[in-house]
Amino acid sequence: MESRKPAQVVKDALEKAVEKVTGAASPTAPGAPASAPPDLVEPTEPREPLPPKPDQGTPAHVTPTGADTGASPQLNSQQGAHLTTSQGLRLPDTDHSLKAGERGPTLLQDHHLREKIMHFDHERIPERVVHARGAGAHGVFIGHGTAAAVCKAGFLQEGVRTPVFTRFSTVVGSRGSADTVRDTRGFATKFYTAEGTFDLVGNNIPVFFIQDGIKFPDVIHAAKPHPDREIPQAQSAHDTFWDFVSLHTEATHHVMWQMSDRAIPRSYRTMEGFGVHTFRLVNAEGGTSLAKFHWKPKAGVHSLLWEEAQLINGVDPDFHRRDLYDSIESGAYPQWELGIQVFPDTPDQTFEGIDLLDSTKIVPEELAPVTPVGTLVLNRNPTNFFAESEQVAFHVGHLVPGIDVTDDPLLQARLFSYLDTQLTRLGGPNFSQIPINRPHAPVNDMLRDGFHQHAVHGGVAPYKPNTLDGGCPFTAGADMSAFVEFPQVVEQGRKVREAPASYSDHYTQARLFWRSLTALEREHVARAFTFELGKCYEQAIKERQLKVLANVDPVLCEQVATGLGLPAPEAENPARDVAPSPALSQIGGTWPVDGRLVGVVVDPADHEGARTVVAEVDAAGMVPLLIAPHGGPLGGGLVAQRTFLTARSVEFDAILLATAPPPAPDALPARDAKAGAPSGPAVDPRVSLLLQEAFRHAKAIGAWGGGVAALEAAGVPVDAVGVVTGDSPSAVLGSVVDLLGEHRVWDRFPSALPI
Repeated sequence: MESRKPAQVVKDALEKAVEKVTGAASPTAPGAPASAPPDLVEPTEPREPLPPKPDQGTPAHVTPTGADTGASPQLNSQQGAHLTTSQGLRLPDTDHSLKAGERGPTLLQDHHLREKIMHFDHERIPERVVHARGAGAHGVFIGHGTAAAVCKAGFLQEGVRTPVFTRFSTVVGSRGSADTVRDTRGFATKFYTAEGTFDLVGNNIPVFFIQDGIKFPDVIHAAKPHPDREIPQAQSAHDTFWDFVSLHTEATHHVMWQMSDRAIPRSYRTMEGFGVHTFRLVNAEGGTSLAKFHWKPKAGVHSLLWEEAQLINGVDPDFHRRDLYDSIESGAYPQWELGIQVFPDTPDQTFEGIDLLDSTKIVPEELAPVTPVGTLVLNRNPTNFFAESEQVAFHVGHLVPGIDVTDDPLLQARLFSYLDTQLTRLGGPNFSQIPINRPHAPVNDMLRDGFHQHAVHGGVAPYKPNTLDGGCPFTAGADMSAFVEFPQVVEQGRKVREAPASYSDHYTQARLFWRSLTALEREHVARAFTFELGKCYEQAIKERQLKVLANVDPVLCEQVATGLGLPAPEAENPARDVAPSPALSQIGGTWPVDGRLVGVVVDPADHEGARTVVAEVDAAGMVPLLIAPHGGPLGGGLVAQRTFLTARSVEFDAILLATAPPPAPDALPARDAKAGAPSGPAVDPRVSLLLQEAFRHAKAIGAWGGGVAALEAAGVPVDAVGVVTGDSPSAVLGSVVDLLGEHRVWDRFPSALPI
């Protein structure tokens, strides 16, 4: 038999793979994520790695000095059918960390967890692997004293003012990605307390994709861009993400939140935050409670519509960070109440049948109310983005007396990971000496030298015990604000890679979230699933995710299946029915209008009414932005910050019209594509587009005088809900302010979905 060269073997394998996929000599359409189509169910029969796709190449296999080895380039790729460590040791499990009994804690000896997390922490140089795209601000936290009965932490005591730095971020995208992508957002706050630094490192979604931190590299690898093409950027609308979550059904609850409006917040200042995990609180008497942390925005929870988010990603990819910085600069300081849900510290660590150590579960606020314990105010922007927002380093292990960790296996792995990730990103172990990370409490450690050591340590004895430095530093007791771990009884059991039986319910809380939303919010969830899955290439992945949705709710599954042109499957493991939690809905309340952006379309030749309205908008704590044919001074003390060319409706929370402006000199389709929009002959077409988009996005619109004619020219019904007209600019503004309290005019486009 004639022997074939390695390159020919690879070529033959590629041709067979292509024929299997398409039945032809070349693919029928570009975009297949893998060289062979996936199965509907997870494969269990071991097989060698798939060959590359026909369009892919790899570096030639040569020696370090350039000599051709004659070997197949594929020898540089993965080898063998079984999962191993980097040393070739085969692994029986990569979903569970090694714990002392199924409820933990996680053991330091878990070499696989350590290697997997260590390598993941250093995948990006020097960018963060996750949360790379972020923005931060300085502020102050004022304690209410309401936590004293359950927590002795000094910064929570009444009237105590603690400096803070808060960083918001997306998870999946790189530093250069856009702000308003559909993604989970980080919400991390560094408290510079007198007892040491406390970091509350959370998200704007209260649950996570996974229950055990050993799986964190898996979920992020699935969510990140495909490794062959590095696309799509900062999106979950692709095959690898849905391949993972459709197989890994403990992610279902988080996916429901991510497909909701929560994943596209209007701004950071209208975004909730959550500590995700359950922590242990200790009071002055040594009594303990379990607790979850919540950040509640004083401006209310508010999100973008999906079309708005897509427009913003092109119009202003810095939308969220710009909004944060501008709101602080204008004095409309973002504010949140920090609250806690408190639970008895029982041996089983459950509450109302909910396992408190499972980070894919919430406790509805109707079962355990959120008690406010302090107020966060962000009031200073960074002086230098890199030195502050980029170099800030958070760690869930930065704790203070009164706040301790639990055996949540996701939290336990994070305790490994956060210090480790700084070694490459910030150049060594002394990242705590970077100004933004320096504690505001005295530091006397025995850590010495290393890269970027800024301290000039005295003495000769950085060890204990010693006499050469007079015995210093000395240990402290609990009565001196020392951090003493709670002496929790650890389960006496086997060392296992297992999870408790309570972790196996993956659908009930996903259904709880769905049932708690209004019909309009459900409409948005169904549309998001349809859009995201519609971007997948592989049909089997879409069908598999529909099987998951069938277990959550048949209406949701049917709506998504219809949008994808697929049959809706029957539920195989349907979630049990649950009572809705109204606290999970964003719609129905009224909120302060502080910091809302109001666009005012003005006529440079007639600005009397506009000047009155601008003053009243400013007096109400909102930010007026004047839109005119040209920027700069308009006369009468008014200054236009936006022009018909630069303005877009997505920036504003409401639109006011003092005029029906005629087409400006630059209203030429060749100069501004927006000028090609249809309009009445006497109105600038870009103003008409501004109004049409605002109306379609359920925003409040007000007009007086000639502004009413602009509405008519744009085809906006003057008698529609949320459209206010009148002779008095002040009266029109008053009605618009009332509408802004509900964020949007939700009744303008009712949902067709059943309640």
